[in-house]
Amino acid sequence: MALTSSSRRLSLLAGALALVEAAFATHSAAAAPPAAGAEARMVVEAKELVYDEKKNTVTARGAVQIYYKGRLLEADRVTYDRNTSRVFAEGHATLTETDGSIARAERFDFTDDFKNGFIESLQVDTVNNTHFTSPRAERTGETTTFEMGTYTACEACRNDPAKPRTWSVRAKRIIHDNVEKMVYYEDASFELLGVPVAYVPFWSSPDPSVKRKSGFLSPVFIYRQQLGAGVGVPYFWAIAPDYDLTVTPIYFSRQGPFVTAEFRQRFDNGGYTIRGQGTHVGDTGAFAQAPLGAGNKQWRGALQSFGEFWLNDRWRAGWDITALSDRYFLQDYQQYNYLLQNYFFREASSTIYLTGQGPRSYFDMRGYYFQLLSPNDVQAQQPVVHPVIDYNRVFDIDPAATVGVGGQVELDANVTSTSANVANFESIQPRTLDRIYSLYNVCQIYGRAPDPAQSGCLLRGVGGDYQHATISGAWKRKIIDPVGGVWTPFAFARFVGSYLDYDRQGLFPIYNQSLSAIPNAAQGQFFNGADNRFRGQALPGFGAEWRYPILARSFIGDIVFEPIAQVIARPNETSIPSLVNIDAQSLVFDDSTLFEWSKFSGYDRFETGTRLNYGGQATLSLSNGGFINAMIGQSRQIAGANSYAQADAANVGLDSGLDSRASDIVGRFAFAPSSVISLVAKGRFDKGNLRARRLDVFATMNLDPISLQLQYANYASQPAIGFDVRRQGLSATGKYDITKNYFLMGTVTFDMSRYLYNSLTNPTTTYYGTTLTGSNLTGTAPLFSVATLGGGIGYQDECTTLSINYSQIYQPQSYTGLPARNQTVMVTLQLRTLGEAKFNYGVGSMLVNDGVGTAAALPR
Repeated sequence: MALTSSSRRLSLLAGALALVEAAFATHSAAAAPPAAGAEARMVVEAKELVYDEKKNTVTARGAVQIYYKGRLLEADRVTYDRNTSRVFAEGHATLTETDGSIARAERFDFTDDFKNGFIESLQVDTVNNTHFTSPRAERTGETTTFEMGTYTACEACRNDPAKPRTWSVRAKRIIHDNVEKMVYYEDASFELLGVPVAYVPFWSSPDPSVKRKSGFLSPVFIYRQQLGAGVGVPYFWAIAPDYDLTVTPIYFSRQGPFVTAEFRQRFDNGGYTIRGQGTHVGDTGAFAQAPLGAGNKQWRGALQSFGEFWLNDRWRAGWDITALSDRYFLQDYQQYNYLLQNYFFREASSTIYLTGQGPRSYFDMRGYYFQLLSPNDVQAQQPVVHPVIDYNRVFDIDPAATVGVGGQVELDANVTSTSANVANFESIQPRTLDRIYSLYNVCQIYGRAPDPAQSGCLLRGVGGDYQHATISGAWKRKIIDPVGGVWTPFAFARFVGSYLDYDRQGLFPIYNQSLSAIPNAAQGQFFNGADNRFRGQALPGFGAEWRYPILARSFIGDIVFEPIAQVIARPNETSIPSLVNIDAQSLVFDDSTLFEWSKFSGYDRFETGTRLNYGGQATLSLSNGGFINAMIGQSRQIAGANSYAQADAANVGLDSGLDSRASDIVGRFAFAPSSVISLVAKGRFDKGNLRARRLDVFATMNLDPISLQLQYANYASQPAIGFDVRRQGLSATGKYDITKNYFLMGTVTFDMSRYLYNSLTNPTTTYYGTTLTGSNLTGTAPLFSVATLGGGIGYQDECTTLSINYSQIYQPQSYTGLPARNQTVMVTLQLRTLGEAKFNYGVGSMLVNDGVGTAAALPR
């Protein structure tokens, strides 16, 4: 008996009568998934349905689709055997699971609930874009066994599907347990491009859909001369859904065991991480002796923790804390810290903070502790910040409620409290290093400080306690006059209070045979001889800014010319409220600060007197979205004392370009005709001869397949603030996409002022009885002296990332502590779903300056 139709739907009861009852039960002309609530029912769609009474089978033929409990079975022919309660699907057979994974086979042999059975020529494509294949597989409940199976996360080549995948795991048996969410491999081999490269008798990995699963992770391989060869296998323990622990034991052939443990926990409103590292040094002679290295210290390690929690939708609190056994630990054990990449400025900072942010308000309170990582620095000079508080709020004024005044009001407040044990004195004109280690910048006060003509010292940091509070309020309003001019009148008031309690007992250990140590009591010379006391000041001011944009149209685009003038009037300051300057030592005068009400970078200093700022800019807007912009301007002190010519303890303001009545000229040129290229050049030029005193150039080019970023800086010497030589450098970073998958990348920084080659880092030094005579290469080193260098080649596709990188960075040499080029090769292989393997190889290090002594001649 046979029933046929052009399109027929049959709804059947699950179980033994499924297809038989469908033959007589329900008929439909349209195909559609079952309605909601019908998950327990089986729905069949086919072009033809045949019931064989003798064999007791029902066969569906032609574009067969069977829906049952969220699964979809498709085939050219499906036969249901009532005697055995089994379903056979043949011809383009496909089974789509409830999670979206798709199984394709020549033939399915299933029980009527699709849970158990055998499959021939199986290919499974999961929702995670991973793939299993097998000539024969068996399915039992939630476990699938692939005989002679393969697994990969790589896609097939579109042009040649028969081409081997980038990588695959081939095994005698692959068992996928969907309950444990694990995949087990027996007699497995790892293949690259179809070629076996590794064999593992037994191996397991988490199901590709699993984000967190306890187990061993990919091994880590490290080699460095001071450590020896090291290998470690991390273990990840998913303790609970919201917290986990990763432990990585590493054994170094020269230094012994090294352990890293990281605990993480997440909450609905945030989370935190605790990371600890520790070791017992096996060979202390591999590292430099104090003060150039950790010396004979045997127990070494680090403890780091960071976390953040949202208290509500506006407030959050957190911390980022680092504690080290010694300043050399991170470098000696190759623990990455981006601050270690800079030779002269390296430190680990710890902070605890509370931050709140509203639509037009901001609050931040935090404390800081800094642990120095360079042998050139003295830890006792570092201040502890406890705390620094910032508050800012902006709100509009209703003109109707203020007799037409209107405008905008901004409130700004800052409180800073710091303390340090020892004053931070720094020599200038010229810089002087100690004669024993040539590490510490030392000086001798021989005149009235802080006049640079009478003193060879700056006071960078106070030894003692210092509190500073500032609160200011400002009003401004924008008005457009009848001819199109934009006027912005403004007024402000600033209130400052500070208290200094400097320590007279501390002593700066300068390690110099010819200069005596400078006591903290010498700080009094920098404060005009004043005793510890409270200082305060109220400073009102007002002014106006005028702009007149002029629009012109041309055949290449619209041009806007805009002359700008700004005048600010304040009382003449008779004395600086506090000669202490902790937070305003970075003064950069350029186009971005020309029209600031105060060009000082922090709260300890503020602009006074009456000053006129003027300039103009022009912008050409191109039709393709590109633009060209140019700006030029100058500042002039027209009344009162010039605050930038009044030296504080750190001489900030001197040599800034603002310390004369008429300032240097600043300018900017920005050129971005398209998304392919952009150029920004910023400079400060001598007002008399237009010689460049400060120049910054940034350029990017995206010429597919090449991308390049360039940065050039050239700063004239500023002897009054301690920079007695011109600083000049060039950095370049680029990438070349050889093909869609292969790429080259590189970065280089040139020290064009030979800063690393001069006597600052290459003096004649006695080190454990070995004399290292450093030649002063200033002026003889190549103009493009390499400061840092890095490069690599890589491959990347949807399942694999392989990179080989080389880096050369200036760091103190581990076993001498002297300036050196440290070279490292790192190989990283990432296999999607399987993990990541890293190999870090220390090629070696070369002293910056070749002298009488060499690295090989020094004790290790």
